[in-house]
Amino acid sequence: MQRSRCQFRVGVQRSRCQFQVGVQRSRCQFREGEVASEVRHPGRPVSPHERRVAVRVTEDALRQVRAGHPWIYDRSITSTSHDAPAGTLAVVFDRRRRFAAIGLWDPTSPLRVRVLHAGDPATIDEAFWAQRLDDAVALRSELVDDPGTTGFRVVNGESDGFGGLVLDRYGATAVVKLYTAAWWPHLDGLVPLLLAAAGADRLVLRLARSVAADGTRTDGATVVGTPPTEPVPFLERGLAFAADVVAGQKTGHFLDQRENRALVGGLAAGADVLDVFSCTGGFSVHAAAGGARSVRSVDLAGPALATARANVERNRHLPAVAACEHTTEAGDAFEVLERHARAGRRWDVVVIDPPSFAPRQEAVSRALHSYARLTRLGLAVTRPGGTFVQSSCSSRVDADTFHRQLHDVAAEEGRRLEEVARTGHPVDHPATFPEARYLKTAFLRVR
Repeated sequence: MQRSRCQFRVGVQRSRCQFQVGVQRSRCQFREGEVASEVRHPGRPVSPHERRVAVRVTEDALRQVRAGHPWIYDRSITSTSHDAPAGTLAVVFDRRRRFAAIGLWDPTSPLRVRVLHAGDPATIDEAFWAQRLDDAVALRSELVDDPGTTGFRVVNGESDGFGGLVLDRYGATAVVKLYTAAWWPHLDGLVPLLLAAAGADRLVLRLARSVAADGTRTDGATVVGTPPTEPVPFLERGLAFAADVVAGQKTGHFLDQRENRALVGGLAAGADVLDVFSCTGGFSVHAAAGGARSVRSVDLAGPALATARANVERNRHLPAVAACEHTTEAGDAFEVLERHARAGRRWDVVVIDPPSFAPRQEAVSRALHSYARLTRLGLAVTRPGGTFVQSSCSSRVDADTFHRQLHDVAAEEGRRLEEVARTGHPVDHPATFPEARYLKTAFLRVR
């Protein structure tokens, strides 16, 4: 991506689409009933979707918002001025009726308000969004400037100030994924800004399961440009991949593991590598390019394994990949590992990157049990002196607990671990509040 395109000033004239949220009175005080009547788009009437809803919350929620937390749950709301549709701007007041924050209202979600701004009153307009996007692009300058990496996250939801929205780039294609219906009324105005921030000429829309389609805007729809008829090519650290941006998991590729995949590639020379929960083969490709003697990709999903094979083949022009024996195995990861352990099969590098096991707090205990079981099985198929890599993408399992359990399980199995590295979020996946810190990975030498 040309840097000149990424440095394009996304901001536009403030006169267009301006939302004046802070109609300031003495000492920033408001009368909550005036939110709808005084705050309007200049030059035209306020439609129902443009009215503001005044919100009062518990003191604890107010403290968290003022401390920078981007979510207000339904149970924390004590009163609202009126019923409002998804996407209405919600103005949060303190008990003295002073402005505290503004966010996107979603009456269908337990995350009732996604906070956009807290503190002094602010104007939410195209220039506001443009500045947020400029900041996001600047944070990722090392990726923007790297011609060998054209697949990365441009906007990481709340941590970049866009609660419930992510934007990924794959070459000339951008993919926006919505995790709340609150973005529907704002999406059309944001589209040109998102395209400019990503330096892309095509935009594909993806929807979380909880977000219903809005008319013709359905999951996988192409919003701008020609709809893709095949996986979209992109580069990761100079290696060729392709992402199914229309129907693939997430937005088509797990971009958050890019740096960990490169680390595995650096450990793979002359090694036999086992890639469990391989999905589209990211770790497998990097291991092969790093000089692995053999790579085995294991996943339950046949289509994912087909993509993994295709991604390896995209790099067969590289001598290291051409010399690597790549095989795939379809099956449940636990069963596959148990079978190989019983058969006495061992690998020099074992990578286990499972999906989240704790979608809810009550699932944490079961998730820890599953991680422990994977650790035992993974260690059982790792040769002495080999490297064991395990990840967790469960935000409810904190990093200290995850890493401590790895060592506890190894001790129970009579294996000694030497830490090579602990990693977290890459630069394009910033995590600015506790619930956003989901990714943790351990690189361990096994004795």
